[in-house]
Amino acid sequence: MTTVHHLQNSRSMRVIWLMEELGVDYELKVYERDPQTSLAPADYRALHPLGKAPIVTDGDTVLAETGAIVEYFLEKYPDAGLQPPPGTPERVKYQYWMHTAEGSLMPLLMMQLFFNRMENEPPFPIKQMVRMVTGKVRGFYLTPSLTNLLTYINDELGKSTYFAGETLTGADIMMSFPLEAATARGGMNDSIPHVLSWLERIHAHPAYKRAEEKGGKTEIIG
Repeated sequence: MTTVHHLQNSRSMRVIWLMEELGVDYELKVYERDPQTSLAPADYRALHPLGKAPIVTDGDTVLAETGAIVEYFLEKYPDAGLQPPPGTPERVKYQYWMHTAEGSLMPLLMMQLFFNRMENEPPFPIKQMVRMVTGKVRGFYLTPSLTNLLTYINDELGKSTYFAGETLTGADIMMSFPLEAATARGGMNDSIPHVLSWLERIHAHPAYKRAEEKGGKTEIIG
């Protein structure tokens, strides 16, 4: 039996969506974050040595990392149509965006989240010093990098309906959470219309709606 261990407001929402797209039987267990720390509860951390979402158990196999989980199940269910055929231009795009989600975009968004918290939590006058440091890093690295990447993503989505062509693939599932986080925090939404249109398209998928009904809507932290 496949069990998705879903941590509230986390990247594991993508795995629920994947299961719904695949149409396979699975059990869903939902875990609430600690209201004070926003961290996973102890019973969730006990599932895997790192204790970070998402975690899936498939029989005796314990899976972690969204990309690894998505690839595992797409290999297990190759007829689902969520991978372009090998040797095609669509497959090249698919592989690129599969890795861009966690390899390039999420690190920038996590840095943004940490900076937001660092700037607002310390007492005055430490807060001013923290903001001076984070402001410099934002200026010469974080903001230009995030702007450049989101602009590129927007331009690419202007060329096709989905990330790897005209049909939904695992790449769209992988890119969903980081782009939902990026747009929820705002700042660039007026300049990335193709991203916003793509989000509307994936949110309209019946499988995505079922995933939200079962796992709850994701409220982006920070």
